[in-house]
Amino acid sequence: MKIAIIGATGHVGSLVAAEALDRRHEVTAIVRHPENLQYDIPFIKKDLYDLKTADLISFDVVVDAFSAPRGAEEQHKTSIEHLISILRGTDLRLYIVGGAGTLYTDESKQTKLYQMPGFPKVVFPTSKNMDDGLNALKKKTTNLSWTYISPSANFIHSTDKSHGYIAGAEVLLNSPSSGQSEITMAEYAVAMLDEIENPKHLNQRFTVVSKQN
Repeated sequence: MKIAIIGATGHVGSLVAAEALDRRHEVTAIVRHPENLQYDIPFIKKDLYDLKTADLISFDVVVDAFSAPRGAEEQHKTSIEHLISILRGTDLRLYIVGGAGTLYTDESKQTKLYQMPGFPKVVFPTSKNMDDGLNALKKKTTNLSWTYISPSANFIHSTDKSHGYIAGAEVLLNSPSSGQSEITMAEYAVAMLDEIENPKHLNQRFTVVSKQN
């Protein structure tokens, strides 16, 4: 499968690339600084906002691991809107590295994590704009195949993928063994590639948590 990864030099993007390469997919990085790539793979040196349909049409899958800088959190929304605009009407599947703050806190689905009292103010703009981007996907993409994958509340920068993962839907999950909402980035990458290879959540958001911590 031909997989393009936007943000392949980042923490999550590099691990998704590693997992895809381990599974013998054809991986191309879309990055502004190819000199920072950890793997010797083809790349397109381009800003996300400069991408056009022609840049992506030869791929089967596009993974969006873009991370907006602090102070420009609205790019979590506008970047998704740009990808919608250039991928709408194509056969490509779009996979978004989402955020945990957009998940509901319980099955009543009245409150999302970022709306809870005490949610860190420094993270609030990121989560709010990620939520706006998710809503754009849900409302504007009748002719685009997409999947939005939210990690657990504690998204651990680690290459450990030994614990496996459990998938859920729209509600924040806790590990059945520890009660903690945690997942490593490597376990998340496994979940991403599992979904790419065997799609179960087309035009949906789902979440994952480590089986044990």
